[in-house]
Amino acid sequence: MLEEELVQLVKRITSEKCEKQHIEIKKAEGGTPLKLYDTLSSFSNQIGGGIIIFGIDEDSGYKVTGVYDANDLQKKVMEQSLQMETAVRPLFTVARIENKMIVSAEISECDIYNKPCFYKGAGRLRGSYIRVGDSDQHMTEYEIYSYEAFKRRIHDELRTVDRAKIENLSKDNVTEYLIKLRRQKQNLVNLDDGRLLETQGICQEGLPTLAGLMLFGEYPQEFFPQLSVTAMVVQGKDIGELGNEGERFVDNKRIEGTIPQMLDGTLAFVRRNMKMKTIITEDGVRADKPEYPVKAVREIILNSLIHRDYSMHTDRSPIRLVMYEDRLELENPGGLYGRITIDDLGKVSADTRNPYTAGALEIMIDTENRFSGIPTVRAELKKAGMPDPVFIDRRGIFKVILYKKTAAESKDVNMEQEILDFCIIPRSREELAGRFGFEAPTYFIKTYIQPLIEDGKVKMTLPDKPKSKFQKYYS
Repeated sequence: MLEEELVQLVKRITSEKCEKQHIEIKKAEGGTPLKLYDTLSSFSNQIGGGIIIFGIDEDSGYKVTGVYDANDLQKKVMEQSLQMETAVRPLFTVARIENKMIVSAEISECDIYNKPCFYKGAGRLRGSYIRVGDSDQHMTEYEIYSYEAFKRRIHDELRTVDRAKIENLSKDNVTEYLIKLRRQKQNLVNLDDGRLLETQGICQEGLPTLAGLMLFGEYPQEFFPQLSVTAMVVQGKDIGELGNEGERFVDNKRIEGTIPQMLDGTLAFVRRNMKMKTIITEDGVRADKPEYPVKAVREIILNSLIHRDYSMHTDRSPIRLVMYEDRLELENPGGLYGRITIDDLGKVSADTRNPYTAGALEIMIDTENRFSGIPTVRAELKKAGMPDPVFIDRRGIFKVILYKKTAAESKDVNMEQEILDFCIIPRSREELAGRFGFEAPTYFIKTYIQPLIEDGKVKMTLPDKPKSKFQKYYS
């Protein structure tokens, strides 16, 4: 960071009087803060890292108080950084504001193979932190396990189920699968059935695996009651508090069975609760048009069933589908896996959490594993004239939101002028998304702010760095 950039950043912080997802302020007038481990850890584990700024006193109304000694502070911060596993290497910047010295320490995101970054003195479980809003919170055991599972290539779908037997698998479905498998993979033709099922992760050591039960079980929920889908239709735009007037469940169903059965059952639930619009084509033919493209809905349901986390940390958590007045939300346990980010979805080949389940379903129902069906979802929504899907990855939960076309159109009414009025003062991505009720800042910027930038109605505070975490927008 350049000295002038630090000065501008401090001015914005003291004006707005708040910390941010990527910014932590520390008072250092009387000495170096003794405990920086939580922030060093959370910023190292966060996409994009973060910045610690020393010399601002939050308790005094975000007043610039300066640091006691810029050189000694950098030395002491470096000493604490070396107590981290993996060691953190801050990039320091020193600037003078109001005749006082301030210091910033930029903390880079560490490589995924080094996550979680933690304080060695507390150990991995107690010393690993994650950034939530403007606070540093302990990572859960599951969040830590998610990194370990990726690094050690642990496939929870292959764990055997002690109470289950091969007889718990549907013989007819297994036979049909083996016929298709041998037809498509000629090098497996000569293997006997038992060996073939082992190579495909359906059973191990004579016991069915979790993947085997979820694909071919007569009733998988006998062993895992919560590996199901809960689907509901809500009257209104929010579930709200139980018992609230005006907000109630119109339909509510638990969908069970194998993955193919839950796919069919969940899709049938959505079809049953979607409104249909009759249109007349150019040829004069009457056709029914659903609120959501069925193919797009099918893809996001299938993705959730394939890519959800099947570890013991999440096998008590069902997939959750909610249909609101203005949108459809689908949420599954297990955030994005491995190195992929929200921006990468559908653009690059991704690490696969459950490769055996995905591979078997390619044989069974002709799925496409490599790009997770995201391009299909986007293409179908575009064809229907609907907004892009919204993807949210947050603390072990992955959510997809499909907004209705009518909902998107209603949001546009007078929104441009509201945005311009709100941006008289420069606003961050998070401020804009929060003000207009959007959960995903990236989606809001792309859909609503970018067109205004192209029209010259909104400008960026950092035009040379459009993707900067410190970017703000003003009219």
